[in-house]
Amino acid sequence: MSEVKPPAKDPMKSFRGVMSGTLIMEAIAVALALPVVANVGGGISTLTGWSMIVIAVALIVLCGMIKRPWAVPAVLALQVAMIAFIVTLPAMGILGLIFGGIWLWLLWLRKDVLRRMAAGTLPSQQ
Repeated sequence: MSEVKPPAKDPMKSFRGVMSGTLIMEAIAVALALPVVANVGGGISTLTGWSMIVIAVALIVLCGMIKRPWAVPAVLALQVAMIAFIVTLPAMGILGLIFGGIWLWLLWLRKDVLRRMAAGTLPSQQ
């Protein structure tokens, strides 16, 4: 009998899980900022309120589509949109800056994982 080899591990699959988890945490943070908009930002029914709701929903939708090639640029575009809120709602802009920094760090980590995959130095490749 021949021995069946288990499938090779895909490090990017687990990394996509980290990115999806970050998107969910960010969506929760944006949703928790909605009461701030209700009290300070003019209300949920304003353009600011609806924009925040759209961003939160987009973050959740992108969580399921993170393996698509256009997902990361879309996430970065949402970060820019959140940072643009600094003009109308500074708390949301600061939240965008914080998560923007987290996404820059995640992209740096992704680049490092891809580099190590190409070199064959990941522990799962040994």
